[in-house]
Amino acid sequence: MVDEVVPGGYPTSEEVARVYDEIDLNRAIQCYRQFFPTVSGYMIFKGNDDLGLVLNKVFGTLETKPKHVGLTLNSDTPYAPLLLDLSTGPMVVELPPGPLICIAMDVNQRWVLDMGLPGPDGGKGGRHLLLPPDYDGDVPEGYFVGRATSNRLLGGIRSLPVGGDVDAATERLTTVKVYPLEPVADWTDPVFLDLTPVPQDTTPDSIEKSIDFWRALHVIVDTEPAAPLYRFGYGELAALGIEKGKPFAPDERVTGILAKAAVIGAEQMRVESFADRRPDRVVWPGTQWEWAALRYENGDFDKPYSVDTEARDKWFFQAIGASIAMFRRDTHAGSLYWLGLRDADARYLDGSNTYTLTVPVPVPGKLFWSVTAYDAQTRSQIQNDEGRAILSSLFDFEGTEGDEVTLHFGPTRPEAVGAHWIQTIPGRGWFVYFRIYGPQDAAFDKTWSLPDFIRA
Repeated sequence: MVDEVVPGGYPTSEEVARVYDEIDLNRAIQCYRQFFPTVSGYMIFKGNDDLGLVLNKVFGTLETKPKHVGLTLNSDTPYAPLLLDLSTGPMVVELPPGPLICIAMDVNQRWVLDMGLPGPDGGKGGRHLLLPPDYDGDVPEGYFVGRATSNRLLGGIRSLPVGGDVDAATERLTTVKVYPLEPVADWTDPVFLDLTPVPQDTTPDSIEKSIDFWRALHVIVDTEPAAPLYRFGYGELAALGIEKGKPFAPDERVTGILAKAAVIGAEQMRVESFADRRPDRVVWPGTQWEWAALRYENGDFDKPYSVDTEARDKWFFQAIGASIAMFRRDTHAGSLYWLGLRDADARYLDGSNTYTLTVPVPVPGKLFWSVTAYDAQTRSQIQNDEGRAILSSLFDFEGTEGDEVTLHFGPTRPEAVGAHWIQTIPGRGWFVYFRIYGPQDAAFDKTWSLPDFIRA
Protein backbone atom coordinates (compact mmCIF):
# COMPACT_ATOMS: atom_id res chain seq x y z
CA MET A 1 0.00 0.00 0.00
CA VAL A 2 1.35 3.39 -0.99
CA ASP A 3 1.86 5.80 1.89
CA GLU A 4 -0.64 8.63 1.86
CA VAL A 5 0.83 11.93 0.68
CA VAL A 6 -1.48 14.87 1.33
CA PRO A 7 -0.73 18.40 0.15
CA GLY A 8 -0.64 21.08 2.80
CA GLY A 9 -4.06 22.40 3.79
CA TYR A 10 -5.96 19.17 3.08
CA PRO A 11 -7.01 16.65 5.81
CA THR A 12 -5.44 13.21 6.00
CA SER A 13 -7.63 10.10 5.96
CA GLU A 14 -7.07 9.73 9.70
CA GLU A 15 -8.17 13.31 10.29
CA VAL A 16 -11.25 12.86 8.12
CA ALA A 17 -12.44 9.82 10.09
CA ARG A 18 -11.70 11.36 13.49
CA VAL A 19 -13.20 14.77 12.75
CA TYR A 20 -16.39 13.38 11.24
CA ASP A 21 -16.87 11.33 14.41
CA GLU A 22 -16.38 14.52 16.45
CA ILE A 23 -18.76 16.51 14.24
CA ASP A 24 -21.48 13.88 14.49
CA LEU A 25 -21.04 13.48 18.24
CA ASN A 26 -21.30 17.23 18.83
CA ARG A 27 -24.26 17.40 16.46
CA ALA A 28 -26.01 14.54 18.26
CA ILE A 29 -25.47 16.00 21.75
CA GLN A 30 -26.99 19.32 20.73
CA CYS A 31 -29.93 17.54 19.07
CA TYR A 32 -30.43 15.46 22.20
CA ARG A 33 -30.89 18.56 24.33
CA GLN A 34 -33.04 20.39 21.79
CA PHE A 35 -35.37 17.46 21.20
CA PHE A 36 -35.46 16.02 24.74
CA PRO A 37 -38.87 17.67 25.38
CA THR A 38 -40.18 16.07 22.18
CA VAL A 39 -39.07 12.57 23.18
CA SER A 40 -40.38 13.13 26.70
CA GLY A 41 -43.70 14.27 25.19
CA TYR A 42 -43.81 11.19 22.97
CA MET A 43 -43.34 8.96 26.02
CA ILE A 44 -46.38 10.56 27.67
CA PHE A 45 -48.45 9.47 24.69
CA LYS A 46 -46.85 6.02 24.61
CA GLY A 47 -47.30 5.44 28.34
CA ASN A 48 -50.97 6.38 28.18
CA ASP A 49 -51.48 4.35 25.01
CA ASP A 50 -50.20 1.32 26.93
CA LEU A 51 -53.01 1.91 29.46
CA GLY A 52 -55.73 1.84 26.81
CA LEU A 53 -56.22 5.54 26.15
CA VAL A 54 -57.18 6.33 22.55
CA LEU A 55 -56.70 9.67 20.83
CA ASN A 56 -59.98 11.66 20.76
CA LYS A 57 -61.93 8.67 22.07
CA VAL A 58 -60.76 7.35 25.43
CA PHE A 59 -59.38 9.66 28.12
CA GLY A 60 -58.54 9.01 31.76
CA THR A 61 -58.79 10.28 35.32
CA LEU A 62 -55.91 9.75 37.70
CA GLU A 63 -55.53 10.25 41.44
CA THR A 64 -51.75 10.20 41.27
CA LYS A 65 -49.73 7.87 43.51
CA PRO A 66 -46.00 7.03 43.57
CA LYS A 67 -46.73 3.94 41.43
CA HIS A 68 -47.67 6.35 38.63
CA VAL A 69 -44.24 7.23 37.28
CA GLY A 70 -44.25 10.63 35.59
CA LEU A 71 -41.85 13.56 35.68
CA THR A 72 -42.66 15.48 38.90
CA LEU A 73 -46.31 14.47 38.88
CA ASN A 74 -47.94 15.16 42.23
CA SER A 75 -50.82 13.96 44.36
CA ASP A 76 -52.17 17.46 45.10
CA THR A 77 -54.98 17.13 42.61
CA PRO A 78 -56.49 14.46 40.38
CA TYR A 79 -55.51 14.69 36.71
CA ALA A 80 -57.25 14.03 33.42
CA PRO A 81 -54.97 13.36 30.44
CA LEU A 82 -56.83 14.27 27.24
CA LEU A 83 -54.86 12.82 24.31
CA LEU A 84 -55.96 14.50 21.10
CA ASP A 85 -55.30 14.06 17.39
CA LEU A 86 -55.76 17.22 15.32
CA SER A 87 -54.95 15.60 11.98
CA THR A 88 -58.67 15.40 11.17
CA GLY A 89 -59.29 19.05 12.06
CA PRO A 90 -59.68 21.47 14.99
CA MET A 91 -60.96 20.18 18.33
CA VAL A 92 -62.94 21.97 21.03
CA VAL A 93 -62.36 21.51 24.76
CA GLU A 94 -65.33 22.89 26.67
CA LEU A 95 -64.77 23.47 30.38
CA PRO A 96 -67.46 23.93 33.00
CA PRO A 97 -67.09 26.74 35.54
CA GLY A 98 -65.02 25.66 38.51
CA PRO A 99 -61.56 25.17 39.97
CA LEU A 100 -59.79 23.56 37.01
CA ILE A 101 -56.15 24.22 36.08
CA CYS A 102 -55.43 23.21 32.50
CA ILE A 103 -52.74 23.40 29.88
CA ALA A 104 -52.78 22.32 26.25
CA MET A 105 -49.38 21.40 24.83
CA ASP A 106 -48.30 19.58 21.71
CA VAL A 107 -46.00 16.58 21.47
CA ASN A 108 -42.98 18.90 21.34
CA GLN A 109 -44.16 20.19 24.74
CA ARG A 110 -44.68 23.59 23.24
CA TRP A 111 -47.35 25.66 24.94
CA VAL A 112 -50.60 25.98 23.01
CA LEU A 113 -53.18 27.38 25.44
CA ASP A 114 -53.92 27.83 29.14
CA MET A 115 -57.43 26.94 30.23
CA GLY A 116 -59.41 27.15 33.44
CA LEU A 117 -58.20 29.26 36.36
CA PRO A 118 -54.89 30.36 34.76
CA GLY A 119 -56.41 30.77 31.31
CA PRO A 120 -58.44 33.47 29.60
CA ASP A 121 -61.71 32.03 30.94
CA GLY A 122 -60.45 32.57 34.51
CA GLY A 123 -62.25 29.51 35.82
CA LYS A 124 -65.63 30.70 34.54
CA GLY A 125 -65.78 27.99 31.91
CA GLY A 126 -65.78 28.33 28.16
CA ARG A 127 -65.00 26.80 24.80
CA HIS A 128 -61.34 26.42 23.84
CA LEU A 129 -60.49 25.85 20.19
CA LEU A 130 -57.30 23.93 19.38
CA LEU A 131 -56.08 24.38 15.81
CA PRO A 132 -53.74 21.96 13.99
CA PRO A 133 -50.52 23.07 12.29
CA ASP A 134 -50.96 25.04 9.07
CA TYR A 135 -54.71 25.42 9.63
CA ASP A 136 -55.99 28.09 7.24
CA GLY A 137 -59.75 27.76 7.69
CA ASP A 138 -62.10 30.21 9.31
CA VAL A 139 -61.80 30.73 13.05
CA PRO A 140 -65.27 31.34 14.48
CA GLU A 141 -65.94 33.80 17.28
CA GLY A 142 -66.80 32.73 20.81
CA TYR A 143 -63.72 30.55 21.41
CA PHE A 144 -60.42 30.89 23.21
CA VAL A 145 -57.96 29.85 20.48
CA GLY A 146 -54.61 28.07 20.52
CA ARG A 147 -52.54 26.74 17.60
CA ALA A 148 -50.37 23.62 17.90
CA THR A 149 -47.14 22.71 16.09
CA SER A 150 -48.04 19.00 16.02
CA ASN A 151 -51.15 16.93 15.45
CA ARG A 152 -50.66 15.04 18.68
CA LEU A 153 -51.81 17.31 21.48
CA LEU A 154 -52.11 16.73 25.22
CA GLY A 155 -54.69 18.48 27.33
CA GLY A 156 -53.52 18.18 30.93
CA ILE A 157 -56.41 19.02 33.24
CA ARG A 158 -56.17 19.24 37.03
CA SER A 159 -59.14 19.62 39.35
CA LEU A 160 -58.60 21.29 42.71
CA PRO A 161 -60.07 19.23 45.59
CA VAL A 162 -61.95 22.00 47.36
CA GLY A 163 -62.21 21.20 51.06
CA GLY A 164 -60.17 18.05 50.47
CA ASP A 165 -62.94 16.39 48.47
CA VAL A 166 -60.93 14.35 45.96
CA ASP A 167 -63.94 12.35 44.75
CA ALA A 168 -65.80 15.53 43.76
CA ALA A 169 -62.68 16.88 42.08
CA THR A 170 -62.31 13.67 40.07
CA GLU A 171 -65.97 13.73 39.07
CA ARG A 172 -65.53 17.32 37.88
CA LEU A 173 -62.91 16.13 35.38
CA THR A 174 -65.46 13.93 33.62
CA THR A 175 -67.69 16.94 32.95
CA VAL A 176 -65.15 18.36 30.50
CA LYS A 177 -66.48 18.03 26.95
CA VAL A 178 -64.32 17.39 23.88
CA TYR A 179 -65.61 17.37 20.31
CA PRO A 180 -64.59 18.37 16.75
CA LEU A 181 -65.25 21.92 15.59
CA GLU A 182 -66.87 20.57 12.44
CA PRO A 183 -69.49 17.82 12.91
CA VAL A 184 -68.31 14.28 12.16
CA ALA A 185 -70.89 11.68 11.14
CA ASP A 186 -69.65 8.84 13.34
CA TRP A 187 -68.52 10.96 16.28
CA THR A 188 -69.18 9.62 19.78
CA ASP A 189 -68.41 11.44 23.01
CA PRO A 190 -65.15 10.32 24.63
CA VAL A 191 -65.24 8.06 27.68
CA PHE A 192 -63.06 8.32 30.78
CA LEU A 193 -61.13 5.38 32.24
CA ASP A 194 -60.14 5.26 35.92
CA LEU A 195 -56.34 5.04 35.70
CA THR A 196 -55.72 5.22 39.46
CA PRO A 197 -55.50 1.46 40.19
CA VAL A 198 -52.95 0.74 37.46
CA PRO A 199 -49.18 1.44 37.62
CA GLN A 200 -47.82 3.45 34.72
CA ASP A 201 -44.67 5.02 33.33
CA THR A 202 -44.90 8.09 31.11
CA THR A 203 -41.26 9.18 31.46
CA PRO A 204 -38.25 8.91 29.12
CA ASP A 205 -36.17 7.36 31.93
CA SER A 206 -36.06 3.91 30.31
CA ILE A 207 -34.72 5.20 26.97
CA GLU A 208 -32.94 8.46 27.72
CA LYS A 209 -29.44 6.90 27.73
CA SER A 210 -29.76 4.57 24.74
CA ILE A 211 -30.26 4.33 21.00
CA ASP A 212 -33.99 3.96 21.74
CA PHE A 213 -34.09 7.71 22.44
CA TRP A 214 -33.32 8.33 18.77
CA ARG A 215 -35.79 5.69 17.58
CA ALA A 216 -38.54 7.47 19.50
CA LEU A 217 -37.46 10.81 18.05
CA HIS A 218 -37.56 9.37 14.54
CA VAL A 219 -41.19 8.33 15.06
CA ILE A 220 -42.16 11.95 15.79
CA VAL A 221 -40.05 13.43 12.99
CA ASP A 222 -41.54 10.95 10.53
CA THR A 223 -45.19 11.24 11.57
CA GLU A 224 -45.65 14.89 12.59
CA PRO A 225 -45.51 18.14 10.60
CA ALA A 226 -42.22 19.97 10.90
CA ALA A 227 -42.28 22.65 13.58
CA PRO A 228 -40.98 25.87 11.96
CA LEU A 229 -38.79 26.83 14.93
CA TYR A 230 -36.89 23.54 14.69
CA ARG A 231 -35.76 23.78 11.05
CA PHE A 232 -32.07 24.01 11.96
CA GLY A 233 -32.44 21.05 14.29
CA TYR A 234 -34.13 18.97 11.60
CA GLY A 235 -31.13 19.63 9.38
CA GLU A 236 -28.78 18.34 12.06
CA LEU A 237 -30.97 15.26 12.57
CA ALA A 238 -31.00 14.57 8.83
CA ALA A 239 -27.19 14.52 8.86
CA LEU A 240 -27.47 11.79 11.52
CA GLY A 241 -29.96 9.73 9.50
CA ILE A 242 -33.18 10.91 11.16
CA GLU A 243 -35.29 12.41 8.42
CA LYS A 244 -38.96 12.60 7.52
CA GLY A 245 -40.01 10.01 4.95
CA LYS A 246 -36.88 7.88 5.35
CA PRO A 247 -36.27 4.80 7.51
CA PHE A 248 -33.97 5.12 10.50
CA ALA A 249 -31.22 2.57 9.87
CA PRO A 250 -27.92 3.87 11.29
CA ASP A 251 -24.75 1.90 10.57
CA GLU A 252 -22.46 0.67 13.32
CA ARG A 253 -20.48 3.92 13.45
CA VAL A 254 -23.51 6.20 13.75
CA THR A 255 -25.25 3.84 16.19
CA GLY A 256 -22.26 4.05 18.51
CA ILE A 257 -22.13 7.83 18.25
CA LEU A 258 -25.84 8.23 18.94
CA ALA A 259 -25.70 5.91 21.94
CA LYS A 260 -22.73 7.84 23.33
CA ALA A 261 -24.46 11.16 22.71
CA ALA A 262 -27.53 9.99 24.64
CA VAL A 263 -25.38 9.20 27.68
CA ILE A 264 -23.52 12.52 27.48
CA GLY A 265 -26.67 14.53 26.75
CA ALA A 266 -28.53 13.03 29.72
CA GLU A 267 -25.52 13.71 31.93
CA GLN A 268 -25.35 17.33 30.80
CA MET A 269 -29.03 17.95 31.42
CA ARG A 270 -28.86 16.27 34.84
CA VAL A 271 -26.00 18.60 35.82
CA GLU A 272 -27.85 21.67 34.53
CA SER A 273 -30.94 20.58 36.42
CA PHE A 274 -29.45 19.55 39.76
CA ALA A 275 -26.25 21.63 39.93
CA ASP A 276 -27.53 24.94 38.61
CA ARG A 277 -25.00 27.79 39.00
CA ARG A 278 -27.07 30.75 37.83
CA PRO A 279 -27.50 33.44 40.48
CA ASP A 280 -31.15 33.95 39.56
CA ARG A 281 -31.98 30.40 40.63
CA VAL A 282 -32.02 31.47 44.32
CA VAL A 283 -35.40 32.24 45.87
CA TRP A 284 -34.23 33.74 49.18
CA PRO A 285 -30.59 34.85 49.46
CA GLY A 286 -28.69 32.79 51.98
CA THR A 287 -30.86 29.68 51.50
CA GLN A 288 -30.61 26.64 49.24
CA TRP A 289 -34.11 27.00 47.79
CA GLU A 290 -34.30 27.45 44.02
CA TRP A 291 -36.98 28.41 41.57
CA ALA A 292 -38.10 25.17 39.94
CA ALA A 293 -37.88 27.01 36.62
CA LEU A 294 -35.57 29.89 35.85
CA ARG A 295 -37.25 33.14 34.93
CA TYR A 296 -38.91 33.42 31.55
CA GLU A 297 -41.91 35.30 30.27
CA ASN A 298 -43.70 32.99 27.86
CA GLY A 299 -44.38 29.33 27.22
CA ASP A 300 -41.36 28.86 24.95
CA PHE A 301 -38.54 30.13 27.21
CA ASP A 302 -38.07 33.18 25.00
CA LYS A 303 -35.87 36.06 26.14
CA PRO A 304 -35.90 39.35 24.18
CA TYR A 305 -33.24 38.21 21.70
CA SER A 306 -32.74 34.51 22.35
CA VAL A 307 -34.12 31.30 23.81
CA ASP A 308 -33.10 30.62 27.40
CA THR A 309 -31.70 27.17 26.69
CA GLU A 310 -30.36 26.74 30.24
CA ALA A 311 -33.83 27.29 31.68
CA ARG A 312 -35.35 24.98 29.06
CA ASP A 313 -32.89 22.17 29.81
CA LYS A 314 -33.30 22.49 33.57
CA TRP A 315 -37.06 22.41 33.46
CA PHE A 316 -37.70 19.65 30.92
CA PHE A 317 -35.25 17.23 32.54
CA GLN A 318 -37.29 17.50 35.73
CA ALA A 319 -40.82 18.11 34.56
CA ILE A 320 -43.37 18.27 31.77
CA GLY A 321 -45.28 21.16 30.23
CA ALA A 322 -44.67 24.89 30.33
CA SER A 323 -46.94 27.85 29.84
CA ILE A 324 -47.20 31.60 30.23
CA ALA A 325 -49.21 31.22 33.44
CA MET A 326 -47.26 28.32 34.92
CA PHE A 327 -44.41 30.30 36.47
CA ARG A 328 -45.65 33.85 36.37
CA ARG A 329 -44.35 35.29 39.62
CA ASP A 330 -47.36 37.22 40.78
CA THR A 331 -50.66 36.70 42.52
CA HIS A 332 -52.47 36.14 39.23
CA ALA A 333 -50.70 32.80 38.75
CA GLY A 334 -52.52 29.62 39.60
CA SER A 335 -49.57 28.14 41.47
CA LEU A 336 -45.85 28.42 42.09
CA TYR A 337 -43.13 25.81 42.56
CA TRP A 338 -39.91 25.94 44.56
CA LEU A 339 -37.17 23.32 44.29
CA GLY A 340 -35.36 21.96 47.35
CA LEU A 341 -32.50 19.53 46.79
CA ARG A 342 -29.83 20.51 49.36
CA ASP A 343 -29.71 20.87 53.13
CA ALA A 344 -28.53 23.90 55.09
CA ASP A 345 -24.90 22.84 54.56
CA ALA A 346 -25.40 22.67 50.77
CA ARG A 347 -25.25 18.85 50.72
CA TYR A 348 -27.59 16.95 48.42
CA LEU A 349 -30.56 15.35 50.18
CA ASP A 350 -29.75 11.67 50.80
CA GLY A 351 -32.40 9.04 51.47
CA SER A 352 -30.16 7.40 54.07
CA ASN A 353 -30.33 10.44 56.35
CA THR A 354 -33.05 12.08 58.43
CA TYR A 355 -34.10 15.70 57.90
CA THR A 356 -36.60 18.23 59.18
CA LEU A 357 -38.16 21.17 57.40
CA THR A 358 -39.86 23.78 59.57
CA VAL A 359 -42.55 25.61 57.63
CA PRO A 360 -43.76 29.00 58.94
CA VAL A 361 -47.56 29.15 58.94
CA PRO A 362 -49.78 30.43 57.61
CA VAL A 363 -48.27 29.77 54.20
CA PRO A 364 -49.24 32.63 51.82
CA GLY A 365 -51.66 30.78 49.56
CA LYS A 366 -55.39 31.34 49.09
CA LEU A 367 -56.05 27.68 48.32
CA PHE A 368 -53.49 25.24 49.78
CA TRP A 369 -49.83 24.25 49.84
CA SER A 370 -47.92 20.98 49.63
CA VAL A 371 -44.50 19.33 49.66
CA THR A 372 -43.83 16.38 47.34
CA ALA A 373 -40.67 14.25 47.44
CA TYR A 374 -39.14 12.92 44.21
CA ASP A 375 -36.49 10.34 43.39
CA ALA A 376 -33.50 12.11 41.81
CA GLN A 377 -33.01 9.35 39.23
CA THR A 378 -36.55 9.00 37.91
CA ARG A 379 -37.73 12.54 38.81
CA SER A 380 -40.96 10.87 39.88
CA GLN A 381 -42.51 10.49 43.32
CA ILE A 382 -40.50 8.38 45.77
CA GLN A 383 -41.73 4.79 45.68
CA ASN A 384 -41.63 3.93 49.38
CA ASP A 385 -43.31 1.34 51.59
CA GLU A 386 -45.83 3.95 52.72
CA GLY A 387 -47.09 4.46 49.15
CA ARG A 388 -47.17 8.20 49.78
CA ALA A 389 -44.70 10.96 48.92
CA ILE A 390 -46.67 14.11 49.75
CA LEU A 391 -47.65 16.27 52.71
CA SER A 392 -50.47 18.69 51.97
CA SER A 393 -52.36 21.34 53.90
CA LEU A 394 -55.55 19.83 52.44
CA PHE A 395 -55.16 16.62 54.39
CA ASP A 396 -52.34 16.65 56.93
CA PHE A 397 -52.29 19.65 59.25
CA GLU A 398 -55.81 20.07 60.56
CA GLY A 399 -55.73 21.20 64.18
CA THR A 400 -52.08 22.20 64.05
CA GLU A 401 -51.38 25.04 66.48
CA GLY A 402 -48.59 27.59 66.59
CA ASP A 403 -46.75 29.59 63.98
CA GLU A 404 -44.85 26.72 62.36
CA VAL A 405 -45.20 23.08 61.40
CA THR A 406 -42.32 20.59 61.29
CA LEU A 407 -42.04 18.09 58.44
CA HIS A 408 -39.88 14.96 58.72
CA PHE A 409 -38.03 13.12 55.94
CA GLY A 410 -36.03 9.92 56.40
CA PRO A 411 -35.96 6.15 56.02
CA THR A 412 -37.65 5.40 59.38
CA ARG A 413 -40.76 6.81 61.01
CA PRO A 414 -40.09 9.45 63.70
CA GLU A 415 -40.81 8.45 67.29
CA ALA A 416 -43.11 11.42 67.88
CA VAL A 417 -46.76 10.43 67.67
CA GLY A 418 -48.50 12.02 64.70
CA ALA A 419 -45.30 13.34 63.13
CA HIS A 420 -45.68 14.56 59.56
CA TRP A 421 -43.32 12.28 57.68
CA ILE A 422 -42.30 11.24 54.16
CA GLN A 423 -40.30 8.03 53.93
CA THR A 424 -37.09 8.19 51.86
CA ILE A 425 -35.03 5.37 50.34
CA PRO A 426 -31.50 4.71 51.69
CA GLY A 427 -28.83 5.36 49.10
CA ARG A 428 -31.16 7.30 46.80
CA GLY A 429 -30.99 11.02 46.21
CA TRP A 430 -34.25 12.93 46.48
CA PHE A 431 -35.61 16.44 46.09
CA VAL A 432 -38.87 18.25 46.75
CA TYR A 433 -41.18 20.69 45.06
CA PHE A 434 -42.83 23.06 47.52
CA ARG A 435 -46.05 24.21 45.83
CA ILE A 436 -48.42 27.03 46.71
CA TYR A 437 -51.82 27.25 45.03
CA GLY A 438 -53.31 30.71 44.80
CA PRO A 439 -50.06 32.41 45.92
CA GLN A 440 -50.31 35.74 47.71
CA ASP A 441 -47.99 38.75 47.86
CA ALA A 442 -45.84 37.41 50.69
CA ALA A 443 -44.83 34.47 48.48
CA PHE A 444 -43.06 36.91 46.16
CA ASP A 445 -41.98 39.95 48.17
CA LYS A 446 -39.80 37.90 50.58
CA THR A 447 -41.76 38.89 53.69
CA TRP A 448 -42.34 35.12 54.04
CA SER A 449 -39.62 32.55 53.40
CA LEU A 450 -38.72 28.91 53.92
CA PRO A 451 -35.74 27.82 56.00
CA ASP A 452 -33.43 25.10 54.72
CA PHE A 453 -33.63 21.39 55.41
CA ILE A 454 -31.79 20.43 58.60
CA ARG A 455 -30.03 17.07 58.68
CA ALA A 456 -30.22 15.24 61.98
